Amino acid sequence: MTIELSMLVPHVPSMCYEDKVPEFQQDMAAAMKQVSKQLEQIKPDAIVLVSCHWPSTFFHYVDCTPVHEGMLTAIEAPDLINNVKYKYPGDKQLGERLVKAGEDAGLAVKAVDDPYYVWDYGSVVPLRYLVPNEDISVINLSVTLAASLEETYNWGRQIAKVLREDDKKYVFISSGALSHNLVRGRHNKPTVSEHAMDKQFAEFILDKDYISAYEMLPQYARLARVESGGRHLAMLLSMIEENQEPTYLADGQSSGSWNALITIGERNYDDLKQNPTLKIADTK
Repeated sequence: MTIELSMLVPHVPSMCYEDKVPEFQQDMAAAMKQVSKQLEQIKPDAIVLVSCHWPSTFFHYVDCTPVHEGMLTAIEAPDLINNVKYKYPGDKQLGERLVKAGEDAGLAVKAVDDPYYVWDYGSVVPLRYLVPNEDISVINLSVTLAASLEETYNWGRQIAKVLREDDKKYVFISSGALSHNLVRGRHNKPTVSEHAMDKQFAEFILDKDYISAYEMLPQYARLARVESGGRHLAMLLSMIEENQEPTYLADGQSSGSWNALITIGERNYDDLKQNPTLKIADTK
């Protein structure tokens, strides 16, 4: 089959509990619930998710644990995210195939199979909206700080190749922000300069000019301090197929960062048909 849908999703901690989401982030919460309906239509066999809040130093880790179960209190924000239970199935066989593909490509990839490993909020927060029934298998990937954008993109290409080799349906989720020069105060937006780069990157995606989006990543990541150095965006770009259509669904600020929900897929699901591409919001 194919990678049915790829997406960039926000994971801001103030969105963890739906009844506590600030007004300026409610569009993102509502749009993620909309995407969850698309996932119900797709019925993917598994989700592969890379989270900016699983930073690994040297190795690309693949979480092959058969069942992901735990309780999360976020180290960075225990006042905002605490005692959050989760339980999602994993896919050990698929995870091991991804590890082997990475090793065969000469990349530093290792498997993690540990029932005591606790998920980060970059995984838990978006999945609470996207897969509220906890009924889709998930494989988590780390972002590797010793890996360049080029290496990370190559790792993504190896993953994409594996996902396209069989007759199952998959969804890829890139969990992270765009500009990420954090300041105190969740209501604060990026600077005009930082957000100009956010908008240019998003416009390249919407124009399907993925080569330019990739080529701007190094400077964009450095100047706007893109989360995880833009590695999650490099992986997202490595998943996109030519016949797929990008849709910009929602965006919003969080403590000086800019967060967007962008899906890239066949665009043949009812909810997408009823939702035209949104204008990328300004910071003013």
